[in-house]
Amino acid sequence: MKAGAFSCTVAPLLRPPSGATLPRRGGRGLALGLFALLLTTPALAADDAASCAAGITMIRDALAANPSETALPKLKKALRVAEREQKEGEFDECLDAVADARKVLGR
Repeated sequence: MKAGAFSCTVAPLLRPPSGATLPRRGGRGLALGLFALLLTTPALAADDAASCAAGITMIRDALAANPSETALPKLKKALRVAEREQKEGEFDECLDAVADARKVLGR
């Protein structure tokens, strides 16, 4: 056999067949979605901060109403944790402490 007797063509992997086009990915839609998420994040944080403050007030009011002996230490702990997390800006953890207090109060 002679050198070069075999010819082999390899189709490029990234090029579509002739006449066909690849669908475009939604780059613009993704960018708009991320932009919208960034715009709503501060609003969500503000809602969490307000809910945290309202929860702390609710726990203080419950403590002022002389709760049962079994509920008292749990409410004090929930208040301590909620206030600490509020100072640290960890509003999701503050809301967890408020939820614990609500369970103790049966709300």
